[in-house]
Amino acid sequence: MARPITLLAPVFTILAVLPRPGAEAQLSPDEVLLFTDRFDRTEDDDAVEQVGNGWSTNSASRAKGHKQVDLDDGVMRVVCHPEANHAVSVRHDITFADGVVRMRFMLPGDRDSLGVNLADLEFKGVHAGHLCMARVSLTGVQIDDLKAGKMERGVYKRRKAGAATETDKKLLKTRTRRFPLELTAGRWYTLEMIVRGASMGVAIDGEPVGVFASPGIAHPTKRLLRLSIPHEAVVDDVSVSSIAGR
Repeated sequence: MARPITLLAPVFTILAVLPRPGAEAQLSPDEVLLFTDRFDRTEDDDAVEQVGNGWSTNSASRAKGHKQVDLDDGVMRVVCHPEANHAVSVRHDITFADGVVRMRFMLPGDRDSLGVNLADLEFKGVHAGHLCMARVSLTGVQIDDLKAGKMERGVYKRRKAGAATETDKKLLKTRTRRFPLELTAGRWYTLEMIVRGASMGVAIDGEPVGVFASPGIAHPTKRLLRLSIPHEAVVDDVSVSSIAGR
């Protein structure tokens, strides 16, 4: 069970208890709902990806067109294909500075994880628009400042070339934080990821897991939500809201 923390507690003041399956999340007074999806629709052709509702994926470019995302019995099942050369990325446009991402999720096996990535493809100072991310596994939550860390364009190029400097390595240690957690494979959980200023907080089943503050998280405009699944995950009841209209 996740342990409550008091570090930067104001980040968690907008937490709302996530709903039971099929119910609507209760927003705090500071929030404006931007997007929601319960995946309660069917595909016209089960042989191809038809996520709908504004979602897109990288299956065509990274998995040779193999289907990796399936709508099944009111949930979104994501399985990375054996021929894929990258984690599955399931994407939806958003626009906020500060905001909350909520969802229910289930990790089927010990090696599975779910990354919730915020990006801005218009910002060219980083690789592929990466700004910040929280990744949940059965053993922990890792929060990364990607903009001021490993995806900063200069750092990314040096690491890709195997030429990272000692300064780079020291910097990267300050741009990530991991919080221990014990989850059970095959069980459904609720996730809330809160971004306010330079801080990102994560709660599981309404219990705060951790908060990490780093300058890149404060990027003024998050324009893209990307769910990153390197192996397998099941997701439902996704919602995105802005805080105080930002």
